[in-house]
Amino acid sequence: MSSDIANVWEQNGCRVNLIGSLRMGLLASHKDIDLHVYSKDITEESSFAIAAQIAKLPNVLEIKCINGLHTDEHCIAWHIFYKYEVDIWQIDVIHIEEGTEYDGFFERMADRITEVMTTDQKYRILKLKFETPPDKDYHGVEYYEAVISNGVSNMKDFEEWVTEHRKKPMYYWVP
Repeated sequence: MSSDIANVWEQNGCRVNLIGSLRMGLLASHKDIDLHVYSKDITEESSFAIAAQIAKLPNVLEIKCINGLHTDEHCIAWHIFYKYEVDIWQIDVIHIEEGTEYDGFFERMADRITEVMTTDQKYRILKLKFETPPDKDYHGVEYYEAVISNGVSNMKDFEEWVTEHRKKPMYYWVP
């Protein structure tokens, strides 16, 4: 798929990195691509100007925004819905302030997961993802941690693991 979304960010001086399940070879039934883009001195105006350029691209159907510039994450999250052939893909672009705590964090997380994940664990993760009912909202990292760190191998155990896991304060897991 060539949406030109990454190119628009790069043409505006941003560094673009693929993260998430596509980077790790764990993309399943959820049509979702995750990009982190980095630049200096992000403002709402600068990020929205780039999003406006993306909105003009053919097949971009909808764009949603979450402003996190005022948080520890120093970012603006863009959720872009893009039609490719008959499918609607969600392209999540997180525009992050260069040099902050999360600059490169999720790239390192993905690389580390790929490094430690066995072939059997990869199979189990993909199996769980494909078995997940469409009305369930699980985060990719929940599958990875449950399988790699806790040996989860079936949907019942995974759902129980998620229920217990979500009782804890939020954190970013890296194996």
